[in-house]
Amino acid sequence: MNTRVKRLALPIGGAIAATSMIGATLVTSANATTAPVKKTVSLASASTAQKTADFWQSNRGANLRAAAQFTGDQQTSGKVKLGGGDAEPDGKTGTVPPTGLEKVTPTKVKNVNLPKTIGKVFFTVGDKEYWCSASSVQAKYRNLVATAAHCVFDENVQEGALDNWVFIPGYYQGKSPWGIYVGKTAYTHYDFAVYEDYDSDYAFVTVYNGISYAGEKVVTKDAYDKWQGYKYAKDTEITKVEYDKLVDEFGSKAPVWTKTTGSETIVPWTTADADIATKEVTKEEFDKAPAAGSNVNFQKAPALTNTEIVDEETYTKYAGPGYKKIVDSAYTITHYFVQYKVKTGSSTKYYKITYVIELYKDAGRLGDNVGGQGFTWNQKVGQPVFAFGYPAAPHPDGDKPFTGLTPKWCYGKTFAAKAAAKFKAEAQIGLKCSMTAGSSGGPWLLKYSSTKRLGYINGVSSLIGDADANGRIDFSTSPYFDSETYAIYKSAASLWSGKIVAGDGDLVTKA
Repeated sequence: MNTRVKRLALPIGGAIAATSMIGATLVTSANATTAPVKKTVSLASASTAQKTADFWQSNRGANLRAAAQFTGDQQTSGKVKLGGGDAEPDGKTGTVPPTGLEKVTPTKVKNVNLPKTIGKVFFTVGDKEYWCSASSVQAKYRNLVATAAHCVFDENVQEGALDNWVFIPGYYQGKSPWGIYVGKTAYTHYDFAVYEDYDSDYAFVTVYNGISYAGEKVVTKDAYDKWQGYKYAKDTEITKVEYDKLVDEFGSKAPVWTKTTGSETIVPWTTADADIATKEVTKEEFDKAPAAGSNVNFQKAPALTNTEIVDEETYTKYAGPGYKKIVDSAYTITHYFVQYKVKTGSSTKYYKITYVIELYKDAGRLGDNVGGQGFTWNQKVGQPVFAFGYPAAPHPDGDKPFTGLTPKWCYGKTFAAKAAAKFKAEAQIGLKCSMTAGSSGGPWLLKYSSTKRLGYINGVSSLIGDADANGRIDFSTSPYFDSETYAIYKSAASLWSGKIVAGDGDLVTKA
């Protein structure tokens, strides 16, 4: 799928967003009987979810490490007065407690312990990998993620969602300590999906059980060819006895080859006491070679043909005879071989091709592994909150204090954010904060307990800006969570997702 990033910037300097449009599921709000509130989009079916996980896990997480913060490329300057927006309750205040707790009492500690629930969401736009921030939130089946809507939805594609969407709590340098959680279904407000209204820049995403690495397994060539996950072939040196045994068993289809550092004389294929040698050739040379068993000196060795998945850098630099091709956004190199008979000296070495696949296991439910933050709505503006995220982009003045490798936080009292007409944002709340792009979608936690590492999600980072035009990001905004936000959260929080791996250490299920 080929999508594009929509570049947007808050007029006060540096808002980052890609908005979305999706197919509708209509519900009614607490204050209206006919107005559509909720929109949903399917991110991955059970049969395609493993392919999404493979995209991020293959080649030891190369695509994860290649991802960049989801960002725009334009900012404007100019002093802006903070405050003056329309954020306010539309009904009674409500709360849903965090996973495993009846309530949370905020603690006053000198050091802030980061919540286990936070992490990064990864997705692709065209052929580029990106990430935003997010958090696990309490749900009936402990399978729900809260983030910004612009980190999930894309109005430029028919399906309405960004591709290859996953959540990785505790992500660090390509590692996923609690597994990778593939998004199943995403929910946002109708106004964001259709009108790009950032007053509703929030999304709740149900995720499948996590997948985690379960080791490697040596398999047959047939099993290797059928495997859809990460795999690779390697050469293993063997003895002449082992070599002869494999040749006796499989004949010209034996997955073996030789290498000699001494003299080598090519002899007719019918020579009984000669060794079978192998040579890698181009796809064109392989196609022109006669079939195995034709008694011609150089003949195809189809059993040795193998395809490896590599990262983009390896793919670009590779200059060998292998056939390069991009398949479903994966960089592949296929190696072709021909066989011939040789008379060699004692310097001959013997090899067999070992086929290896990478296995995954079910990592369990998200909330069971990292917990889930509580949820609250219709809260009074002006209360203190912690905002967490993974900032990475430089400030407008070029200074780059963040790496995006580890989460950061801001603390302060919220305020009614000034309206931003470009984003149709008239009822957002703001927080003085220096986190730059990359923090989008990160949770704003009310009554956060540093000892329990839990609180109540009362917002998600949406836009950022430079209020005094000094070239430094100095505040963030969030949509105000009201009764309609709760209605959308509640509908997502009651749905089951299920597994995408057959069992602990088993092969991945396929459609």
